[in-house]
Amino acid sequence: MSNKSEEWIVQWSLPAALCDVYSVCGPFGVCKTGFDEKCYCLPGFRPVSLRSWDLGAWNQGCVRKTDISCVDSNKHNDQQEKHAFLKIANIKVPGNPMQLNVQSEEECRSICLNNCICTAYAHQHECIVWNSELRDLKQLSDGNVDAIDIYVRLAASDLQVQYNEHKTHHMRLIAVLGSTFVALCVFGAIIWTFRKRNATQKAFSNDDSLILYSYSFLQHCTKNFSDKLGQGSFGSVYKGSLPNSKMIAVKKLQGMRQGEKQFQTEVRALGRIHHTNLVCLKGFCLRGAERLLVYEFMVNGSLDCHLFNNVKVLDWYTRFQVILGIAKGLHYLHEECHECIIHCDIKPENVLFDADFSPKVADFGLAKLMDRNFSRALTTMRGTIGYLAPEWIAGLPITSKADVYSYGMMLFEIISGKRNTELMESKTIKYFPVWAAVRISNGDISEVFDHRMHDTNVQELERACKVACWCIQDNEAHRPTMQQIVHTLQGTRDVGLPPIPAFLQNLVEEYDPASYS
Repeated sequence: MSNKSEEWIVQWSLPAALCDVYSVCGPFGVCKTGFDEKCYCLPGFRPVSLRSWDLGAWNQGCVRKTDISCVDSNKHNDQQEKHAFLKIANIKVPGNPMQLNVQSEEECRSICLNNCICTAYAHQHECIVWNSELRDLKQLSDGNVDAIDIYVRLAASDLQVQYNEHKTHHMRLIAVLGSTFVALCVFGAIIWTFRKRNATQKAFSNDDSLILYSYSFLQHCTKNFSDKLGQGSFGSVYKGSLPNSKMIAVKKLQGMRQGEKQFQTEVRALGRIHHTNLVCLKGFCLRGAERLLVYEFMVNGSLDCHLFNNVKVLDWYTRFQVILGIAKGLHYLHEECHECIIHCDIKPENVLFDADFSPKVADFGLAKLMDRNFSRALTTMRGTIGYLAPEWIAGLPITSKADVYSYGMMLFEIISGKRNTELMESKTIKYFPVWAAVRISNGDISEVFDHRMHDTNVQELERACKVACWCIQDNEAHRPTMQQIVHTLQGTRDVGLPPIPAFLQNLVEEYDPASYS
């Protein structure tokens, strides 16, 4: 909300494109794509409810201004007098046409004209006709490869009205353009100056809302994107500094389709949530096809960089704070947000450290947002091999327990300091999580933890080992919730020894862990 005008200012809304909503304009309504998205009725049609239409509720659609009735096929000439076709250019058509093997456009028109239920036709290398209400029409820009011209059936009287209205409108437009050109240029210059100054003010705002940064501003902050922190499948991350000396990390997404999907997911997931164990999204940038996300800078990097090296070994205190902190962050996502947010890619690479080594879950580009009225979500398999729950690999709908499984697999790595894919010396068990689960199930944790650590808290270590094994159970119903995990780690909830997951045992027999990463 603006403090000066006391009015709400829209910075981000979903869905990103109004016209992406199926049949948002109802039957015979057209959704205008582009900057000024809105619905309008096809020429010769009017809104079913003018009051609803004025309020922006367009889903009831439109009806003909003049009703056209079917006539006997013997009265062909009379039908030609009463009915006509109006050309509508640059339209993306609905996906329910009937395709006919007809060569000429005139024959295609004749077929539609003589079929009393035919509402429109198009000739695109072949004859396409529609015998029902036209829904999900989109007005596209000139030159769009998805656009075609369609011919909509109207009463002949309405077609003449449309021609007269178009001619009158054209004459008025020429008269108005000449007198307003200079005024528009002056007004445009004023608006450009105001928007540039307002964008600069937004970049330094301290409220809790997301900031809309300009591309040139981020380009300056990152020294033309010269200091790359890392690169992933969706783009690169660059280090930057704001004018107030605060450090930022700028994720520059690549690939129009995947980049846009990840951009919308991360903004929607992180835009309204705040938790000490979740990375903070500060703002974003939109410029043409460019999509950038701006985060607080995590000075101590990611968990994997500290966990799997011999330079400086993480002590048990820090590891347990990571284990507990990530559990609290996931509990917040699963239970306390407006929507249940399933992260879908929990692994050491997506856990970052701030200056105090406080852990924060990052990278929500693959997250799944699920309405709390639904218990499961059907989504394509994504994430990282080695952390995926068995039900997801089997193509079944998932719940937040998919994150619990990934969390459990990551616990083995935090506890041991080993990658789950490392080969074991055992002749019978090569896959580390299975080897560790066997030891834990037998009550022997002495060989499981990272012996590079000089001191451990035995009670905390035992609780973490049990949690790890319960998290990776085959049946998701046997896995604990993240809230139960937090209570167990804090020592307020007791759990028994877990069984060894059969899924992992079967996986070991069929799969060589040295072949994947």
